[in-house]
Amino acid sequence: MTNVSGQAARPATSRGMILHAPRLYDWLVFIATRGRESAFRQKVIDLARLKPGESVLDVGCGTGTLAIAAERHVGRDGGVSAIDAAAAIIATGGQTGRKAGMEIDFRNESIEALPFPDGQFDAVLSTMMLHHLPRKAREAGLHEIRRVLKPGGRVLIVDFAGTGRQNRLLAHFHRRHGHVSTAEVIALLKAAGLNLIENGAVGVRDLHFALAVSPCCQS
Repeated sequence: MTNVSGQAARPATSRGMILHAPRLYDWLVFIATRGRESAFRQKVIDLARLKPGESVLDVGCGTGTLAIAAERHVGRDGGVSAIDAAAAIIATGGQTGRKAGMEIDFRNESIEALPFPDGQFDAVLSTMMLHHLPRKAREAGLHEIRRVLKPGGRVLIVDFAGTGRQNRLLAHFHRRHGHVSTAEVIALLKAAGLNLIENGAVGVRDLHFALAVSPCCQS
């Protein structure tokens, strides 16, 4: 088996829920963003404070639309890697990226065991995926994110906080797999040794964000 970058790969394993159907994934994102996915992607890029030339990792990238937007933002001097535990979905992301002329490193991997060296990325993005994981996997994933961040690197978590009314289809998934409160996200970030610098409402449904930074001097 090879990943979409042409490298040898193993099937990803994860303790969380995995959406295997690209069309279902895209439809859920359409619903979650009220059909304004392009504006939502730009909001995520702004919240993450991405800058040209930076190296970025998109965790749980789905069909790759955010990774592509991030690649356009960081430009030729930067770079984007993206992972998802669903092989069919990451394959779709790779195809979309190639059609867009983007050199993004898409890989079929899980957040619990990121296939990257320590201190590789300036920023890590995680949007609407943490609630799919049980707590132990969330903890492991946040520790992995801290490991692959450069000192002073940023992580942005965007997820459903469980407040307010939901679309019926979204509510069905959340009844089965739950939400992740802002307080829990902040606690997970702190437990991983990351320092919270900002959090609040995204402005779409009940999505909230937390932005944290890796300490400049690792212990």
